[in-house]
Amino acid sequence: MMFENKTKVLLMLTQDVLDRARVLAGKATAALKLPVSLQIVLRALVEVGLKQEDRPVLLANIEGQAKAVRLQRSAGSGRGRQRPRK
Repeated sequence: MMFENKTKVLLMLTQDVLDRARVLAGKATAALKLPVSLQIVLRALVEVGLKQEDRPVLLANIEGQAKAVRLQRSAGSGRGRQRPRK
């Protein structure tokens, strides 16, 4: 599949997720007898995941990630921390 309308995305992943995707790329390479890159695996996972948007497990994962981002941002901006008194 060639992509006519491409765009670039920065994706931050944990090392564990990246390692698991690399393992999947290796297994796919062996099974298909074709070179399968990490990029191909990640694209396929996104496409398949988007087709399963009504799955409770997917929504739960999205919720967990959104809450983690909110927590990190609030800790980084100073909210949630007490300011020193003068």
